[in-house]
Amino acid sequence: MKDMTVGKEGKLILQFALPMLAGSLFQQFYNVVDSIIVGNFIGKEALAAVGASFPVIFVLISMIIGLASGVTIVISQYFGAKDFDNVRRAIDTMYIGLFFASILTTILGIIFSEEIFVLLNLPEEVMPMALDYLNIYLLGMITFFGFNGTSAILRGMGDSKTPLYFLIISTLTNIALDLLFVIVFNMGVRGVALATILSQGGAFITAIFYLNKYHKIINIKVRRLVFDRKIFRQSIRIGLPTGFQQTFVSLGIMAIMGVVNTFGTDVIAAFSVASRLDAIATIPAMIMAQALATFVGQNLGANKTYRVKSGLISTILLTSIVTIATTAIIVSFGDIFMDAFTNDPAVIEIGSEYLTIVSLFYLVFAFMFTFNGVMRGAGDTFIPMIFTLVSLWLIRIPIAIFLSNRFGVTGIWWSFPMSWGTGLIMSWIYYMTGRWKKKVIVRPQVR
Repeated sequence: MKDMTVGKEGKLILQFALPMLAGSLFQQFYNVVDSIIVGNFIGKEALAAVGASFPVIFVLISMIIGLASGVTIVISQYFGAKDFDNVRRAIDTMYIGLFFASILTTILGIIFSEEIFVLLNLPEEVMPMALDYLNIYLLGMITFFGFNGTSAILRGMGDSKTPLYFLIISTLTNIALDLLFVIVFNMGVRGVALATILSQGGAFITAIFYLNKYHKIINIKVRRLVFDRKIFRQSIRIGLPTGFQQTFVSLGIMAIMGVVNTFGTDVIAAFSVASRLDAIATIPAMIMAQALATFVGQNLGANKTYRVKSGLISTILLTSIVTIATTAIIVSFGDIFMDAFTNDPAVIEIGSEYLTIVSLFYLVFAFMFTFNGVMRGAGDTFIPMIFTLVSLWLIRIPIAIFLSNRFGVTGIWWSFPMSWGTGLIMSWIYYMTGRWKKKVIVRPQVR
């Protein structure tokens, strides 16, 4: 656990962010390994099937992840105020909510999976493998929510190292099982999905065992869990806008995927690989924003509003350095990265073009996330939701449709930086108003 209310702002944020960054890179690493194994040992149709499944999965889990983020902010503010009883109640409330959410998500996903793929214009040659992958993946939702919920709880209390250790366990297990199920047992995409849910389940069980034995605050006993309605309402108020935002973002990604799917298997496979690489490249910006949100939450909970601006400036400087370096690497070696996933020249060319265009605007993406991190840490999640929906549904999707009709698939790629630019302008203007400061839920008395 880390108290972020005292000490040098930039140093605290960086120290907190580094383990999360390593954890996210590990998580993306095993996603990349999945794609490399699928692309090289099963084929580009399978690569397209797995890539097409992720927007659907994102839609199904996005609302719950958003709501869980509300609990995380509540935890960080109570922790900053040293109110440990309510920290424990918030943890219990999160676990109870995630359990029922995982059951509902699994049922709905399996029932409507085929209809969703049909709606997305998924090519017929890709459909059977996509359904196999998605339906098996959905059976592991309870472990997915449990593992990620536990990590979010720890980060809310300033502990970003412990989730990293469990994520390393999950990553290494997933890679080993991928190789076993796909190469040795020849299970195809079913093996890839099974490897994912087994590795997450093992990490979740290991995490609960460890925390129950060694953690000072977290002690998960199913029969002793307490559902706190007040904390649940607070979490809903903060998390619901983020949940809606995540949901509409995921629906937007599905809409973009629907446009991509009309260009055939090569473009789907290329977008699947390139978007994985894109996700890795943008991790530092998102992690720094998450670290800033926890920093802001704890300091506002401790009534130290004056530290927020220094934290923001430090985050912008740190993020800029990493983002500029990342852009240089992607522009220089994008085609080489693509070649690791597939030897199909058409897929490599299409994916390289996407990476070149979007990577030039990573700094815009980073600044947008940083300003939104301040607002989320304060508990003001409604306005960032509106900004995200505007930039996605009123900018990216219409532009992607319009430009793709005129310039082909390249027009889709240009819609990404255009939406990021719109989001950054709106976020910066709202930050400057200072209205986000009024959304804090924990207001200790000044002594």
